[in-house]
Amino acid sequence: MWPSPRLLARLPIPAAVSLCLLLAAACTPQSGVGAPSRTASAVRSPTPAASGSWPSPTVPSGLTLATVTRVVDGDTIAVSIGGQEYKLRYIGVDTPETVDPRRPVGCFGKEASARNRELVEGQTVGLEKDISETDDFGRLLRYVWLGPSTGSEQAEMVNARLVEEGYAQAATYPPDVKYAALFASLQAQARDAGRGLWGPACQPTLTPSPAPGACEYSSTSQPVIKGNINAAGEKIYHVPGGAFYDQTDIDEARGERWFCTEGDALAAGWRKAK
Repeated sequence: MWPSPRLLARLPIPAAVSLCLLLAAACTPQSGVGAPSRTASAVRSPTPAASGSWPSPTVPSGLTLATVTRVVDGDTIAVSIGGQEYKLRYIGVDTPETVDPRRPVGCFGKEASARNRELVEGQTVGLEKDISETDDFGRLLRYVWLGPSTGSEQAEMVNARLVEEGYAQAATYPPDVKYAALFASLQAQARDAGRGLWGPACQPTLTPSPAPGACEYSSTSQPVIKGNINAAGEKIYHVPGGAFYDQTDIDEARGERWFCTEGDALAAGWRKAK
């Protein structure tokens, strides 16, 4: 039997090795943000939980150590690296809105913020970079790892934990897609189990699945997803209800276009508006 996706997010390692991961560090330059960082020493691969053809996951080496100084919301935190504070956005996940004054508080948003605070506030964590250094708002983009020194018996990724428990949705923004398949699988499990934002309390706010052949958000053959190209040449798509959907106009002469599904937009090279 193949290990479940949950095992990909919760990676058991010997306590002594994990303590080395979070405590045995040396100061080295932090690439891209110009501040000293503490890089964790290499760790050994965990023992596979079960036999099968799925590759045995490994805890990434070279994690940058940081202290979580503040939790902003369900998917954004502030961390201290070498005495300097940075805002950090979790890669690959999205929790309901709670702090943007232009948008209403999303269903299960406060619960997601509280759960994130419970997991990481005041903790020493390991930061894993994918491809991008920061997002459009200057926030670090990272996968965030907790280890046994924080009270857990396992090393685990916070991003994946939030999706698994139903506090966050999977949100893929290329080129940072290392764990996209894992997040999608964990989201499917959470949805099937009715956890968190997939539960009865939030169902009225979720977009229903379209009928076969119908477009997302309209449930008809009419595409309503706007594929915009901004002044910098970036291809960004907007969905109904998004912050900039109403003020976005589509000029097909410039190569802008309408999409029936978000999958169509992603396949064509557009990314979702943040």
